[in-house]
Amino acid sequence: MKVEFITKEDFEQFKSDITSMLTTLTNNSKPKTWLRSSEVREMLGISPGTLQNMRIHRYIPYSKVGGSLFYDLKDIEDVLEKNKTR
Repeated sequence: MKVEFITKEDFEQFKSDITSMLTTLTNNSKPKTWLRSSEVREMLGISPGTLQNMRIHRYIPYSKVGGSLFYDLKDIEDVLEKNKTR
């Protein structure tokens, strides 16, 4: 059986290679277009009740699949754009 030692330089090169691969994968990934309620609340900095009121008053369109609510990112961006003050 052959024994090989890994040096600190080997490990640093491996770490660099892995980081490079992960960066490439995340940069090539498809942007997310549908968001869950928690993501929308975090994005807008609002409470669950405020988001519910926005749905009830048809301020933000949404889709319901099973028991989960989804919001199109484009719709959220449109709401923000329409309410931008100048």
